[in-house]
Amino acid sequence: MLDSLIVPLFVTTDLPPRAELAEFGELVAGAARTLGYDAFLSGKVFWLDRPVLPGQRPAAETESRFAGMLGHLAVSGDAHPVREVVADLRTAIGAAVSVRYGDAGAPPAVFAIRDRDVRERTPETALHVDTRDAPAELVTVARPYL
Repeated sequence: MLDSLIVPLFVTTDLPPRAELAEFGELVAGAARTLGYDAFLSGKVFWLDRPVLPGQRPAAETESRFAGMLGHLAVSGDAHPVREVVADLRTAIGAAVSVRYGDAGAPPAVFAIRDRDVRERTPETALHVDTRDAPAELVTVARPYL
């Protein structure tokens, strides 16, 4: 079996008002291909819109939307410290989001979290995304976590 590191993750960022959630998910998952080492990111993306209370107006159509992703990053080998892997992914996602959507004011936040939080906090309506063309061995190693 392949030696690997599995990191449960939470990714959040502001997106322009007309951004597509599926496109954002593909962008985040695709960022794993740019890390310089084999990686596979699988998770679910969703909107983190503010709740609209009775008597309150919904968000304006020109207001940024807050998106999130909960998932797992599998990295081949065990020589990469978690902190380094998360920092590398934060940089890769930040670059991808900046190129696609421009400056949102703050870079995307990427956090290592507990595996249990991924399972318990992912909304049922979230869209599944994963890194295309990832090494098959990493996909197989990550499968039990999905």
